[in-house]
Amino acid sequence: MSTTDTDVLVIGAGPTGLLLAGDLATAGIDVTLVERRPHGLGNMTRAFGVHARTLEQLDARGLADELLATGTTLATARLFGRLDLDMTRLPTRFNHLLVTPQYEVERLLERRAVAAGVTFRYGTELRGLRQDADGATAELTDADGTPLTLRARHLVGADGVRSSVRTALGLPFPGRSVIRSIVLADVRLAEEPADSFSVSGSGDTFAFLAPFGDGWYRVMGWTRTRQVADSEPVDLDEVREIARLALGTDYGMHDARWISRFHSDERQAPAYRVGRAFLAGDAAHVHSPAGGQGMNTGLQDAANLSWRLTAVLRGEAPDPEALLDGYQSERHPVGAMVLRSSGTIVRLAMAHTPLTRAARSLAARFLNAVPPASARAMSMISGLGVSYAPAPGTGRPSGRRAPDVHLREGRLYELLRQGEFVLIAPEGAAPTLPATAPVTPKHLVRATWPDPSKKAAVLVRPDGYVHWARH
Repeated sequence: MSTTDTDVLVIGAGPTGLLLAGDLATAGIDVTLVERRPHGLGNMTRAFGVHARTLEQLDARGLADELLATGTTLATARLFGRLDLDMTRLPTRFNHLLVTPQYEVERLLERRAVAAGVTFRYGTELRGLRQDADGATAELTDADGTPLTLRARHLVGADGVRSSVRTALGLPFPGRSVIRSIVLADVRLAEEPADSFSVSGSGDTFAFLAPFGDGWYRVMGWTRTRQVADSEPVDLDEVREIARLALGTDYGMHDARWISRFHSDERQAPAYRVGRAFLAGDAAHVHSPAGGQGMNTGLQDAANLSWRLTAVLRGEAPDPEALLDGYQSERHPVGAMVLRSSGTIVRLAMAHTPLTRAARSLAARFLNAVPPASARAMSMISGLGVSYAPAPGTGRPSGRRAPDVHLREGRLYELLRQGEFVLIAPEGAAPTLPATAPVTPKHLVRATWPDPSKKAAVLVRPDGYVHWARH
């Protein structure tokens, strides 16, 4: 047995774990990231869409523009053959959906984490976990089967739907399977679709198609007439048949580079924090792929948790327990909201009775006819509409997403690339921060409004939400 100490032990090197580990290491925190897969083993998962709020988070880490170059951006989406969602109205410079494979997101986040000094342990699995007042001890098995004990001040499980951390903590994962036998494939097409992104179906079958921008398309399909186990083989002929039933054509699909079958659950852990251990991403919540919110929600979890752990480990949090509990109080309701919204979309896609089809048609007509309602729906799916309850004494706008305003020192999200709180104030002003602010002047980035008439002082958290405001 050997023992290694680290400030934070992250289990799981998917997008959520990589972003979290990179944030912490960038802030000077000692981080070890454990992943059961060998290094270099491809992670061909079903995530393919990066929403606007996630792109803003990646922009705050200097990665958004590079990621945009790996895929294609979609300004509109058509659902159920009649509902048109216009993302150009989103109040952000990323007013679109980016279609790019999850492995491109992981590639950039892994590179950032390596550069920041994260210690990686690939081919290593969690076997047991115990906690005490000072930290967490993980019992691991490394790549050659050697047992290893790793001691950390805090531990984060970002290890997916079958989370070993969640199991070790004894947390239930209540919920159920909402849809079975979904087929996925990355294919080339002989015929280009008229709609760049579409979801359509009859209720007994549905499919969607989206371009990656490099000649490859992601297709997902389901039919009520073929409900089989995930282990059942799937070939391109089955994918083509479902596409023809749902979309009216298979667009000449050929040369599939990847085909898979899976089922979709709706589940959420009751607690995201147990002592010094936390859950994030699919380890904490899993839901229908409808709306493409899974990976995005996990990345937002990581962005919310990383600055809290940083403030506590630096000794800058006036009330460390309350700050860490804030992760649960802010992110658990968001996970529940995503379960509801993605579940609604997939149930509308599966509508097959006259009553449910009529409800779907009515909802589509309403959203098409009432732009504010459509904008609200897009705001929540994109993540831009997510806000948190303000803490007492922090001011009315606190908890809201901070827009990417232009300041004398540059764009706000460029300043956030330093990974610190940003204080925006009028020129020459030196506002006194509230006693509850988990930051010291040493780690504070100061910025100035370009408009001399603006008198407000605003403290923006590292995850791009307003912490405190004074007018």
